Amino acid sequence: MKKILLVYNPVSGHAAFKNHLDTVIEKFQRRGILLSVYRTNAEGNYDFAECVRKSDVQGVIAAGGDGTLHAVINWLKKNSLDLPVGVIGSGTSNDFAVHLELNEENYFDIVAEGRTRPIDLGLVNGKEYFVNVTSAGVFTSIAHEVNARLKNFLGKSAYYLRGIGELTNFKTVPINILADGKNFSVDAFLFLIINSPSVAGFKKISAVAQIDDGKLDLLAVKKSSPRALMTLAKKILAGEVVQDDECILSIQAQTFEISSSAELTSDSDGEAGDKLPLQVDTIKHAINFFC
Repeated sequence: MKKILLVYNPVSGHAAFKNHLDTVIEKFQRRGILLSVYRTNAEGNYDFAECVRKSDVQGVIAAGGDGTLHAVINWLKKNSLDLPVGVIGSGTSNDFAVHLELNEENYFDIVAEGRTRPIDLGLVNGKEYFVNVTSAGVFTSIAHEVNARLKNFLGKSAYYLRGIGELTNFKTVPINILADGKNFSVDAFLFLIINSPSVAGFKKISAVAQIDDGKLDLLAVKKSSPRALMTLAKKILAGEVVQDDECILSIQAQTFEISSSAELTSDSDGEAGDKLPLQVDTIKHAINFFC
């Protein structure tokens, strides 16, 4: 019988996944999978690697949002645990799961059959992996300030409500970018370095971003007229691709070095990261993903 470790975050999203835990166990068990369960906690998960090794599992499934998947991948990679990874999106933000268009019922079959594909990861400053996005700028600081209870209640709307409230205070900052040896300078509100095109609840902001092409895609929102920024916002809300918009600087590369004279703190998959400067590298086909 195949053994899989299910890692779930008890407070992710509306904290509702734990109410479905027995159903998930039953569906895996019906497919010949013995499920071990690991419950994350806020105090630290220092026993995770030991749990994985002693459980002798053939894969790990993260049940939670992008932040839970981010944590699981980092725990595995930093402990040299080479196991396929999957996700059951049950958090406030599930962008990576949305990009993969995972159907939960079919997903149990995918895991049972062991169907995986190699995907890329980003690596920030040689120490922190991300699966979907690293960013910095005005919306990043807003996201870090949003109360967790408010975020769970309102979902992604919490970020946008804070953003609308601070529109009059938005200022651009100078960003210096070295992308595969080429220099770029831009005054920008924010930048995103993305692995998939699904970011912040919007399913396709880029037409070229792919999770297995060995490259990452940088999108920076440049200083622009209010009219141009309004047009950009309408495109984003309509689910249109924006990498060719006049307000966007779009760069695809394997490696980025990013600095600014302003003090900016980055965000990786919704989790607070390092302050700039950043070095961001693409790790091609870094993990195998159930999908």
